[in-house]
Amino acid sequence: MLPDGVRLFHIRHGETDWNAEARLQGQLDIPINARGRGQAIANGERLAARLWDEGMPPEALAYVSSPLGRSRETMALVRAVLGLDGCAATDDRLKEVAFGAWSGHTYAELSAAGERKRVAERKRDKWSFRPPGGETYADLADRIGAWLETVEGDTLAVSHGGVHRVLYGHLCGTPWHEVPGLPAPQDRVFVFADGAVEDF
Repeated sequence: MLPDGVRLFHIRHGETDWNAEARLQGQLDIPINARGRGQAIANGERLAARLWDEGMPPEALAYVSSPLGRSRETMALVRAVLGLDGCAATDDRLKEVAFGAWSGHTYAELSAAGERKRVAERKRDKWSFRPPGGETYADLADRIGAWLETVEGDTLAVSHGGVHRVLYGHLCGTPWHEVPGLPAPQDRVFVFADGAVEDF
């Protein structure tokens, strides 16, 4: 889905307190914590070293992030390491999958509040399950697919765990039913190109 030879660098936003608590964030605007800022800076250093080794100036990349604050702050820290000023572009399509009424809760809290059956249903089929007022992973994949059609050159995107997972389906051919269970680390830089992915 990317043009031949074009690379998509992807970084998940740094850790938030809600990540540490296994609390569903979805599209709520939760800031990164101290550990998350350290992850963002370290990812910037990894990317800077990679670009240096390639002889590629940071300005040669396009930069875009989710508009949610945790992604924008991560992007700003990465760009600062790269010696770049200002904010990157944002795109609403890069937002995390929406959890609707479940946002802000842990699965244990939801189960205790009478949602045990639906929590179990989601664990069985994360791809197709829609939380009340939220999105399915299939919905997320649709909007990320539309966004990928706009990528024309080497690009760094900073966004979310759900986005990271569906990129594997679109760009590596991972079966869609496996996508929601893929890991989405916050301390690595990933590069998608020509149907494959590497991380550093």
